[in-house]
Parts: sequence; C-alpha cells; structure tokens
Amino acid sequence: VACTGARPVAITNCLNFGNPYKPESYWQFREAVLGLGEACRALETPVTGGNVSFYNENPDGAIYPTPVVGMLGILDSVEHATRAAFPGPDHEIFLLGENRGEIGGSEYLAAVHNILRGDAPSLDLELERKLQECVVTGIREGLIASAHDVSEGGLAVALAECCILDREAPVGAKVDLDAGELRPDFLLFGEDQSRIVVTASPGRGAELAHLAQSLGVPVQRIGRTGGSTLRIGEWIRLPVADLAQIYYSVIAGEMGISTGGK
Repeated sequence: VACTGARPVAITNCLNFGNPYKPESYWQFREAVLGLGEACRALETPVTGGNVSFYNENPDGAIYPTPVVGMLGILDSVEHATRAAFPGPDHEIFLLGENRGEIGGSEYLAAVHNILRGDAPSLDLELERKLQECVVTGIREGLIASAHDVSEGGLAVALAECCILDREAPVGAKVDLDAGELRPDFLLFGEDQSRIVVTASPGRGAELAHLAQSLGVPVQRIGRTGGSTLRIGEWIRLPVADLAQIYYSVIAGEMGISTGGK
C-alpha cells in the first residue's frame, strides 16, 4: 500500500487454519494472531474486522497456516499514485532496506529445491515503519518515480517484475549487487523483509538517498534502467521479452489455453 503512495490506515483479515483442537494448529493460530497484533500496534493500523476459518484439512493433514490481510490506505492526491513498473529508461534504481540473504520458507527453496522448511524471515517493525514513511514521503515530495516491494521470489524476481509490469512499455535494467559474504543465490532469492526497489525521479537521486539516511533507512544505488535486457551482476542476463512471455503466459499454459503469442 505504501508503494502506491498511499498511507496505510487499517486492516481486515481472514485467518485460515486447521483443526484448533490439535495443539500444533492452535499454536499456529495463536502465534499468527499475536504477530498481527504486534505489527498493527507498531504500524498504527487497527483491525476493523475479519473472520476465521478453521478445520481446513485433508486426509494428509492441515493446510499451511494462511493468515490473509487486506489493507486500506489513503491517497491524498491522485498525482501521487505510483506504479511498480520502471517508468522508462535512464532512471537510477535504488534499494531501500538491507540484503540479509534469509532463505527460510522461500519460493526459491520450494520451487528449485523442493524444500518446505526454515524460519520465516525476521522482521524489525521499527525499521519497517521507517521504510514505509520513507517511501510515502519520497513519493509525495516527487523524489520517487516507481516503487515495488521485495516479497515472494526475492530481489531478482522483484527487479524482473519492475521491468515487465508495464506490459505496453517494458524496459530493461543493469543492476550491480555486492554479495559480500552472502551466497549469490541467497542474495538474489532470499525473501528478507523491509526492502523496496525504487527509481528516483530524474536528477533527484541524491535527495532520495538523503531522505532515506535521515530516517535511518539503509539505501544503496544499485543500477539504472534501459535497454532490452535485465542484467543482474554476473549471475543473470535475460531479455525482457522472454521474461514477459513467461510471466504473462504461464497460467494459460498450465491450463492448456493458447494465448496466440500474447
């Protein structure tokens, strides 16, 4: 919600779990409620309503715990409405937040290694609050031209989505990342929390970096938009057209529906 330029104000929820009479399912439910409450207090987003769905099980066991949150935000001016897609070539790309390479429970482990385990990524609620304040303020002051949160799939997937989410005008990017002591695959696909990929409005990159630093938000310039290829360091070099083809045709392909090349 913050990435659109709106200020989050309230949530509703749908909490989906297994049989609460089973200790493990009840524990999952209890921890989810406590976590939601802690986050809502820290971010000042009260719960306006919601519902709970129990006994979601099959002969092999319960579903994975699935708390779903719907959030309301207020956009003071339509001029502040911000998209996730890169707005065009020759924009500086910044990462707000810090790469830690937390891979537990990630799509990468599930999809590539068929592993469903590990702790969920850690979350510093004070940093999250500062990050949201930074991106909303940056958008309202005209410093940020696009913003996309890093979530499922990690940083590499977020960057790919930024390239192709404007289906009519996809744009490539050249990104350089310092892995440091992190494994490259953990850097690319770790689902560390409190990270947002933004582009600076032309000529305002230094102001954006200053704003983030003043709020205590880690910030680094990681690249520039342009061209027809997404390049991330020495690890990824893919045509944007190929990424778009996969992204926009995969569901139809799984269902056996021809998209006619679109």
